[in-house]
Amino acid sequence: MSLPIGIRLPPCAPATDVARLARRAEDLGFAQVFLPDSQMLWRDAFLTAYAVALQTESIRIGTAVSNVVTRHPSVVAGLTRTIGEAAPGRFDLGLGVGHSSVDPVGLRSSRQAELRAGVDVIRSVLAGDTVDFGPVSSRMRDPHPGVPVLLAASGPRNLQLAGEIADGAILLSGVSESAVARSRGLVEAGAREAGKAPEDVKIIVSAHAKVTDDIERDARILKPICAGIAQRGGRTAMQAAGIEAEVPAEVPGVYPDLVHAEDWDHAVDVCGEWISDADAVRFAQEFCLFGTAPEIAAKLDLVEKAGATSVFIQHVGSYDLPRDLVEEVGAEVLGASGR
Repeated sequence: MSLPIGIRLPPCAPATDVARLARRAEDLGFAQVFLPDSQMLWRDAFLTAYAVALQTESIRIGTAVSNVVTRHPSVVAGLTRTIGEAAPGRFDLGLGVGHSSVDPVGLRSSRQAELRAGVDVIRSVLAGDTVDFGPVSSRMRDPHPGVPVLLAASGPRNLQLAGEIADGAILLSGVSESAVARSRGLVEAGAREAGKAPEDVKIIVSAHAKVTDDIERDARILKPICAGIAQRGGRTAMQAAGIEAEVPAEVPGVYPDLVHAEDWDHAVDVCGEWISDADAVRFAQEFCLFGTAPEIAAKLDLVEKAGATSVFIQHVGSYDLPRDLVEEVGAEVLGASGR
């Protein structure tokens, strides 16, 4: 098994604490750490990435994901250059439409055209090109070209966009072989349309994970994740997995949203209205890496065969660091398989 495994570290603690855990992940054999960017939920993703860069030597570092709404593309380019210099050849700029960054401050997620334009500006600025900003033309001093741009996507249009304009696609549609293959096909179609070799676009699969010998017991904690996906236009993917869930756009009493709920136990109870225990188990099996270490390793083999070039895992929760997941996967999955 050569599939690189990364882990998502929410900046929910001081940057120095996150950096220490990233160093531990590096020591255990993880290939990459990804940092989500939501200014109302966590510490700054880019500043934390810089701290991680200073505390690590070989592990890749990425945002998963930032956006071009709360951050102007020129600002993203400046931050990318700074971290790229601190971690030469180790930084990946992950971008998405905004969601948990834009919603809490009343802004709108970026449309496809805005995301496309933002990526173009970021790349041009980093390359040292002169860029027009309305009536003003500017260029970056000390540019830093070549940083890979990753695009998070789940729907068909954005998956094709990722293949067209990005160096990699972060897939949000589960770890089943059929889901990965279907998403990969859309990414490759976008790459071909842009005249790119499909194999040049990385396929990065994101999945919640937990080492457990009792999925039926532990899958319940996934109910808010499952409901949140259905709420944000993922009903088709849910239905393909045999899960029927019609979740209202607003769920009172859960702050700030289902996926990032502060009171997780309450969110689990609330989401029981739409997601049954059986649905949660099905979600764990189709979309997540829940199971014993050998079961997770076997599923990773299948994900690789379906065309993934890497996987990054995340724990269920937003406001605690995934120390247990780092240790368990590092020792029982990465260590056992010799990745």
